[in-house]
Amino acid sequence: MSNTVIERPELHRFELAVEGGLAYASYRIEDGRLVLIHTEVPQELSGRGIGSQLAKGVFDIVRESKRKVVLRCPFMAAWYARHLEYSDVVDG
Repeated sequence: MSNTVIERPELHRFELAVEGGLAYASYRIEDGRLVLIHTEVPQELSGRGIGSQLAKGVFDIVRESKRKVVLRCPFMAAWYARHLEYSDVVDG
């Protein structure tokens, strides 16, 4: 299993290749901000921390690129609530 999150801007999502599939977080762009709208982890890999690994990668990429996110995805919002050290990345 890879542990590298990549951004696929042409698909408006971040991806994490995982054993047997692909986890991803979809976004749209509004007013120059990334609006995180959905996170998907293969059902058979649920409960292994893959969603959290994806979220950390997303927030790290966004921080490094000096962009901001708006959290409309319940999973990403819940993850952020446990990782307030990323408050510099969240807008709205």
